[in-house]
Amino acid sequence: MSTLETTTSAPQQAPTDDLVVSVVIPCLNEEENIEACVRSALDVLRERGIPGEVVVADNASEDRSAELAAAAGARVIHEPRRGYGSAYLAGFAAARGKYIVMGDADLTYDFAEIPNFVKELDDGAELVMGDRMDNIQPGAMPWLHQYVGNPILSGILNLFFKTGIRDAHCGMRALRRDVLPRLDLRTTGMEFASEMVIRAGKEHLDIREFPIQYHPRGGESKLSTFRDGWRHLRFLLVHSPNHLFVLPGAVIALLGVIISLTSVLDIEIFGRQWELHTMVAGSLAMIVGTQVVALGLAAHAYGKYFMGERDTWFDRMRDHYQLEHGLALGGAITLAGVVIGAVILIKWIDNGFGSLSEEKLSVLAATLMIVGVQVFFSSFLLSILGLRRVDKDEQPTAA
Repeated sequence: MSTLETTTSAPQQAPTDDLVVSVVIPCLNEEENIEACVRSALDVLRERGIPGEVVVADNASEDRSAELAAAAGARVIHEPRRGYGSAYLAGFAAARGKYIVMGDADLTYDFAEIPNFVKELDDGAELVMGDRMDNIQPGAMPWLHQYVGNPILSGILNLFFKTGIRDAHCGMRALRRDVLPRLDLRTTGMEFASEMVIRAGKEHLDIREFPIQYHPRGGESKLSTFRDGWRHLRFLLVHSPNHLFVLPGAVIALLGVIISLTSVLDIEIFGRQWELHTMVAGSLAMIVGTQVVALGLAAHAYGKYFMGERDTWFDRMRDHYQLEHGLALGGAITLAGVVIGAVILIKWIDNGFGSLSEEKLSVLAATLMIVGVQVFFSSFLLSILGLRRVDKDEQPTAA
């Protein structure tokens, strides 16, 4: 996942008392539309008596977009690094208003909505989203985006992060400028739209949404349905270790335990017993599931300690379970495997080192020892990651 730490072309600007709104418009080769967008935004600000500015973040356009935007009255800043997120990060850094209203440079959004966004922000909202889904004009959005892509991605985002936003990818939105440090936005591509909503949800911002119109764009679309859709989905998954790692891993491991017990205890299912091959499958599931859960916990720790993520679930786990608990659990599981192995060895000696038919118990012993070692050393890994932790009024400590 690409990130953008600083934007050299747009130094941070201090907000000014006389500017209420900065309309930030990312722009890449939009000479057909940018002048109309800038003039529309400025006209609305002037007509409604809202002190403001229009900032166009030119994203290395190869046409006359920057020139036309400046001529229309915008303040143009240049971001040479391509990407939807890169342009917005540069625009945010240059914005001077108390509020930031975001809108695309393709005529799909009506800048007459600016006062409605400002009204919600004045009322205490911290992030205000437009909702296009009931007001999409004919030809404005491909059916695959309207009925499949956007509903599915927005649904997954709400399932993972509980934001309650119906149209999580609407490009027209507004936020208070002073919440930007809390959001700590980093992504440079189209997933920037998802990142803003996810971070706002994790920071428990006051998020509101109201319906807006969505119009057919002017010029050629720069969206790639499958590439950009995958980037959004990938971003959602990597920011939700529970759904990507912990829950699937726990289900796999539990299934492995059930399968292994069915085989070891000779439990009949569907009128038959399940022998060695079933035991091997159960063993594989236990080992893989444990490893996936361990990766999920490490992802939680990395997000918490190195990326400043708010993670209530992980905090509760950290408060109740320390390194020693993990070491004790891993040691106990390993010891159980060693004991079963010792029993098998004693039986073998008792049989005069002859033939031995304890295949399922042998697989179980090996599995328990492998799982125990995984838990033991994963606990050390989590503790090492926890060295980065700095609690309030404390020095860095191990988890």
